[in-house]
Amino acid sequence: MDSFPGPTSNRFVSQRLRLNYVDWGNPEAPPLILQHGGRDHCRSWDWVAQELRREWHVIAPDLRGHGDSDWSPEGHYGMDAFVYDFAQLVHTLGYDQVTIISHSLGGNIATRFTGLYPDKVRKLVNIEGLGPPVDVQREMEGGDAPDRLRKWIDDKRRAAGRTPRRYATLRDAYERMKAENGFLTDDQARHLTIHGATRNEDGTWSWKFDNYLNVWSTADITFEEKVALWSAITCPVLLLWGKDSFASSPAGDGRLDHFADATLLEYEDAGHWLHHDQFARFMKDVRGFL
Repeated sequence: MDSFPGPTSNRFVSQRLRLNYVDWGNPEAPPLILQHGGRDHCRSWDWVAQELRREWHVIAPDLRGHGDSDWSPEGHYGMDAFVYDFAQLVHTLGYDQVTIISHSLGGNIATRFTGLYPDKVRKLVNIEGLGPPVDVQREMEGGDAPDRLRKWIDDKRRAAGRTPRRYATLRDAYERMKAENGFLTDDQARHLTIHGATRNEDGTWSWKFDNYLNVWSTADITFEEKVALWSAITCPVLLLWGKDSFASSPAGDGRLDHFADATLLEYEDAGHWLHHDQFARFMKDVRGFL
């Protein structure tokens, strides 16, 4: 990535946690929030922010437990907490209306916020962020509630005892990043690793995200309640999906039909991080939509 002046880091408080966001300047321009996904960080948007910072006031937050934000002391990473944090960010910034580009977990969060407060969002870009397909969600909601709760307790205990993976060098972490997403260029993988890893006291490196993020909460809204939020959205929505992604497209399972004004674009030769995998096309599509 070409050298350019970077953003400033800031903090806001949500549920007693100090959460990080970066501000790319241009405060007189309309606000644009870039919300990353799970086990990611706000600096993964740097290429997008660089392209849009002249027309927009770009804000990119780190979710709780991610990047340079605080970890939840009790390991609480339910969707209710994430949505509250996002709402608190918009409230703290003091904007009447925002535009949002969001990815994966961040897309799920931003889409719920938009359904809760439709007048607060001008336009929404959602990159593979609607949660599991209908049949998977039904399976998650089914079964015996005590069994689900017991499994959750066991998973939390295992997370508490798990030692974060340590890499002897930053180069080793970089190689892991490359192995995770074969679409990344060397420069992309290097940048994501530098901002996504932290050095331990013994000189090794670990990823910044909290281990507890791997344990999903048993308390969430039902699929019908999620649909009600999607149906309440009044702004235009752009849904983007990679054809080589593990995430299934909402075109074939009816999820797309629950939005009043949504366009779905599917990318060839792109996986879950299509904004990295097909950056030029992504920027063209997003600029046209915004």
